[in-house]
Amino acid sequence: MVYNVAYRILGDADAAADASQDTFLSAYKAIANFKGGSFKSWLLRITTNACYDQLRLHQRRPTSSLDAIYTDTDPSSHFINGRETPEEHALRQELGQILQQAIHTLPPDQRVTLVLSDVQGLSYKEVSEVTRVSVGTVKSRLSRARARLRDRLMEQRELLPARYRLRDEG
Repeated sequence: MVYNVAYRILGDADAAADASQDTFLSAYKAIANFKGGSFKSWLLRITTNACYDQLRLHQRRPTSSLDAIYTDTDPSSHFINGRETPEEHALRQELGQILQQAIHTLPPDQRVTLVLSDVQGLSYKEVSEVTRVSVGTVKSRLSRARARLRDRLMEQRELLPARYRLRDEG
């Protein structure tokens, strides 16, 4: 779960691995400070802070990996159900890449909120605990993030399966 959150926020496997390692080291060092409550929220708060650190580091020293060009960037490829056609697989993979790219265009606070809520399935209250903002702020950030993603996907509507398109586009 920690790696998945980090990967969805950062979009880079190596950066997500670094953030995950930093998360567990920080959690180990601070376990005495854990005062009870939701351990999951506490651990994800550490994860999101590690991701913010990675994002700040990347802004100061931008780099790009040559390995990323040659690796499969579809982390969900092992979820193929065997019933989809090669064309459906290619479209799903392309849509997944566009969605991940769209997520990375969001401001970090909206990105974190969206990943925790829509990808990880945390409740508004849990997202509020992780991000240390009010539930109203979580709802606002999530609404803005979803609107931006919807607009981005509408630019690529030909990739959306028919069941996800507006009825008049069908």
